[in-house]
Amino acid sequence: MALPKTSNQRPTTNNHSPAPLKILFVAAECAPFYKVGGLADVIGSLPQALRALGHDVRVIIPRYRPIDAGRYSVKRVHRFIDVPTGENARTTEVVESNYTGVPTYFVWDERFFGRDVVYGQPDELMAYVFFSRAVIELLRIIDWTPDVLHAHDWHIGPALMYLATRGRREARLKSIASVLTIHNLYYQGLGGNALFHFAGFKQTPPRIIGEPPGSVNWLARGIVYADAINTVSPTYARQILTREFGEGLHDLLHTRRDQLSGILNGLDRQEWNPQTDPLLAERFAADSLKKRAVNKRAVQAELKLKRKPHTLLVGMVSRLFEQKGLDILMQAAEQLLQRDVQLAILGHGDEQYHAALQALAAQYPGRVAFDPAFNEPLARKIYGGCDVFLMPSHFEPCGLGQLIAMRYGAVPVVRATGGLADTVIDADRSAQRGTGFTFKAYTAKALLGTLDRALAAYADPDRWQTLQRRGLAADFSWGASAQQYVKLYHRAIELQQNSR
Repeated sequence: MALPKTSNQRPTTNNHSPAPLKILFVAAECAPFYKVGGLADVIGSLPQALRALGHDVRVIIPRYRPIDAGRYSVKRVHRFIDVPTGENARTTEVVESNYTGVPTYFVWDERFFGRDVVYGQPDELMAYVFFSRAVIELLRIIDWTPDVLHAHDWHIGPALMYLATRGRREARLKSIASVLTIHNLYYQGLGGNALFHFAGFKQTPPRIIGEPPGSVNWLARGIVYADAINTVSPTYARQILTREFGEGLHDLLHTRRDQLSGILNGLDRQEWNPQTDPLLAERFAADSLKKRAVNKRAVQAELKLKRKPHTLLVGMVSRLFEQKGLDILMQAAEQLLQRDVQLAILGHGDEQYHAALQALAAQYPGRVAFDPAFNEPLARKIYGGCDVFLMPSHFEPCGLGQLIAMRYGAVPVVRATGGLADTVIDADRSAQRGTGFTFKAYTAKALLGTLDRALAAYADPDRWQTLQRRGLAADFSWGASAQQYVKLYHRAIELQQNSR
């Protein structure tokens, strides 16, 4: 539905209820087609929730070589577009799939996407500038114009810049509002300003806050040019306005703070369901929590931990980087293991933490286990079998692990930052609503003290089961988040119309 060009009111149906919106999600990855991190889960789930509300949602991502065209029914529809790249243009093919029920476009280019990995490669910035321009060119030719272009992270910054500048002079593009979701402010797409020319801008625009001389910061450009901006939790939205968490962009974000909001990510409750999960050793529900003991035994057996049913099993499934709190965990480890606990850690990342965890496991055989490989079945067992799920993050834009843990009957112990602060209620501070244990100071002492509080609660089986049942009952499904995004889309439309 094309937006009315002479009114600042939201689209409405004849009975004055909001009309369905047309929304285009633009991102670097999308589950199940291609997944590197949590971004893919969001792009795989949120459009489904929006479609359930009656909105017309489509998705566009690059067509990476590992995407299985046969499995996902990717169709060649002979749609070719010429994508300007500086003085020249590259002809690229756009293919489609309706495998998930959400129409999904894939931009194919052998040079940029004909490989297994794009992230971290020398031409990564050029690849996503190319992708952004391909999105603009596709919008010029398809018989469908979105009300809102929903961009995710720095990769889509060039498209937002183009849409807000040159696109405002084009009939097909000028009515499209834009939303930028920042999933992690740390990643900004910083490169040389020759990329402006590659993106189709003949002159280098004036520098903005957050751009070093001679450089372009594509996330900063997205922040400047998007009609509305959000990040993936209310607390993180407040934190990124500070020097500590703003990653050098806090001053720029302050200039857009009236257009900045935080919306929690959701959890796909069908994908993550302990009553139906085939990878668990034993399925269970809130009224059959005793069955979790089978999963605890399975974790202990698979990781060669001592079979001790009453010892507190602390699980962690995480990328192993300082952001995730590995530094304070390693500082606390020796003292922690003086308690009656076991550690089961699954994840990969910095080599220094690989080595440290391997050494810890060797020092404490039967009490500490570390698996550096990606192992989905084991991850599911840890969620379904550990007593405590640990997330001592330095910062956490939203966090998915704590949501899965509660869904699977584990009690989270987390640092109260970002989305962790928004989703885990401390049981000692709120006896009637608590779902886990939280700490504020980013220190090994605070982490140990909080684990001691969890140990004390674990010694009281009735209290522990109450915490487990509250976690299982918590509803972090995508439905509520999708409704908040609809409000954000309407806000973006109003802002875009008022800026004409």
